[in-house]
Amino acid sequence: MSHLLLLRHAKSDWGDPGLTDHDRPLAPRGEQAAERMRAHLLASDLHPDLVLCSSSRRTRETLDRLAPAFADAEILIEDELYGAGRTGLIERLRAVSDEVGTVAVIGHNPGIQDLALDLAGTGDDLGRIQEKYPAGALAVLEIDGPWRQLEPGAAQLVSFVKPRELG
Repeated sequence: MSHLLLLRHAKSDWGDPGLTDHDRPLAPRGEQAAERMRAHLLASDLHPDLVLCSSSRRTRETLDRLAPAFADAEILIEDELYGAGRTGLIERLRAVSDEVGTVAVIGHNPGIQDLALDLAGTGDDLGRIQEKYPAGALAVLEIDGPWRQLEPGAAQLVSFVKPRELG
């Protein structure tokens, strides 16, 4: 059984209109949310072997705050993940080695939300994900089978956590 952690970057700062979308940093509220998510991950049994992170500034800053929870993971910053939709994300995940048990993806909406909804065939929180996948939220999916055979409906949604739900 493999696990997939789908994390939308924490809330970004829109205060500098001169910055490109790729270069927007985290907002102070986003920094706090990422720190709450770090504590949640550290308290869980979820320890990624591989972290795939978009190259945008806000995803990299989210990753920096989560780094203690990813201590033993291989971390790859990939330009292709910036703005990737569900199809691009699935294709990337299909390229993951079968030796990798748990993968975390730090990316953007709508791709992360669409991917979670596409992959999850079952799970109590599917309605919550469909309603809204806020910045900093984390979906955890279980996948039975090799990454190369990942397809729609092949996963079970185990949990969905929003930063504001974490004390």
